[in-house]
Amino acid sequence: MTTRPFTLVSFHAHPDDEALLTGGTLARAAAAGHRVVLVTATGGEAGLADATPEPAELGRRRRAELAASARALGVARLVQLGYADSGHEPGPATFASVSPDEPAARLAHVLREEGAQVLTSYDRAGGYGHPDHVQVHRVGALAAAAAGTPVLLEATVDRQSIARAVAALRLLSRVTPMPELPDLTCAFTSRSDITHRVDVRAHLPAKLAALRAHASQAGGTDGLRTIALLLRLPPPLRARVLGAEWFRDALGTASCGGVDDVFGPTHRRRTAVRWM
Repeated sequence: MTTRPFTLVSFHAHPDDEALLTGGTLARAAAAGHRVVLVTATGGEAGLADATPEPAELGRRRRAELAASARALGVARLVQLGYADSGHEPGPATFASVSPDEPAARLAHVLREEGAQVLTSYDRAGGYGHPDHVQVHRVGALAAAAAGTPVLLEATVDRQSIARAVAALRLLSRVTPMPELPDLTCAFTSRSDITHRVDVRAHLPAKLAALRAHASQAGGTDGLRTIALLLRLPPPLRARVLGAEWFRDALGTASCGGVDDVFGPTHRRRTAVRWM
């Protein structure tokens, strides 16, 4: 049996999601010599921005930022599906409103083209419930099944860890401006359901570069936003907040909650037949 690089396809809703949820994992995979493919459903034109440009202009800016982020993370191929950003109130022609079968077929085509061993999508809740994130969960599951992709990992956040982080940020808000911090007690995934905790501390420079690439998301009509907040954290706290990324094995085959590698031993056994 020979050893060959794996291919990881990472599916996201909007530009900047790839950096926030999986940036360290993608950079770590690329640095190890694996092929990393990034697929994004929308251009993010319905999002907030520092200067509140027209949607078409914001979409152009965010697609350019996405390309810069992909370069920082070592992405080998970037695929933009071009669906309309749903915002928080999906219209009839937006990504969240289309039948998931159509984008799933397009994503499955990429998976087959690439011979992907791993696909990342989002958890069932869509993280914090954004309609496009929930649709990514649906589409990812359909696409992995259609393409026969052996590993489907749902990018998420450890709910207990984020609760501690929010508590720390509330304390920090006494000395620095903070956005309104939402109630995330039912968001993302409980620690007991998480199968992978990936240590990305060695790849924080790449993840931070990817976050900085999304300059339009450093402000907006709601004031200081998540990316700007993360980049302003003191380095020790920033390393704690950004130094791990979490996934749930959607196919239920990972045996524990401490897997530190999306191409870990369990997954190597499941895909080894491809290289014999």
